Amino acid sequence: MAAPLSPLTRRSLASPWRTLGIRSGLALALLVTAFCLLWFDRDGLRDNLDGNLTVADVIYFTMITITTVGYGDIVPVSEKARLIDAFLITPIRLFLWLIFLGTAFDLVFRRAWERMRMKQIQKDLCGHVVIAGFGQNGATAAQCLLERGVAPANLVVIDCSEVACARAEALGAAVIQGDASSDAILAAVRISAASRLIVSAGRDDTGILIVLSARKLAPLLPIAVTVRNHDNEDIAEAAGASTVINPVAVTGALLAGAGA
Repeated sequence: MAAPLSPLTRRSLASPWRTLGIRSGLALALLVTAFCLLWFDRDGLRDNLDGNLTVADVIYFTMITITTVGYGDIVPVSEKARLIDAFLITPIRLFLWLIFLGTAFDLVFRRAWERMRMKQIQKDLCGHVVIAGFGQNGATAAQCLLERGVAPANLVVIDCSEVACARAEALGAAVIQGDASSDAILAAVRISAASRLIVSAGRDDTGILIVLSARKLAPLLPIAVTVRNHDNEDIAEAAGASTVINPVAVTGALLAGAGA
């Protein structure tokens, strides 16, 4: 049975851990504020058990008030205490509930929403540029495409390296971690609907294999591939590459013409 594919992903606008930390700090600050308000007005509270309010009692009353439990053992009796509860503690309670619900949404529902959103992005991919291999050449190609006005959302990067995928995701591209020569991976990025494929796998044999796989799924797709060995240029063309680029030969030609 084939292993499950890595999901198609795209950069998130905010770190979930940073957001969680900020919300936790805000919730703690609101709880401390509520405690301080009740502590400084503790004379307006009545303890129906022993009539003596301690720090622990106020902490307890703060928590049951914020959570709207209200056992009735400690109650506000003065007009001032009731106004504080109505106009200061109640807004704090509402803000805390919003924080808790928002955090639950981010940690649970948002993940499900992101999976659905990425499936929709994957379904809607059309006319995009697929870059197989996000090493130095692949990253440079992506940067050039962005400078030429290609939207980041129209870039899809395939790479086996988690680090390379993270770099591509930081640019705003959709990424999928896996082997670009796999039919399943190519189908996942909708290679048949792409506008072109750029292959920079780092190895000639891997690049040629990717070209063969892509050409099988997309017979008319323009494919550009880099090869390092001159003897492999004809093989890459025979495999179905539309454009074959030898970085070594190009660099040599540029050097030979420099200063001429």
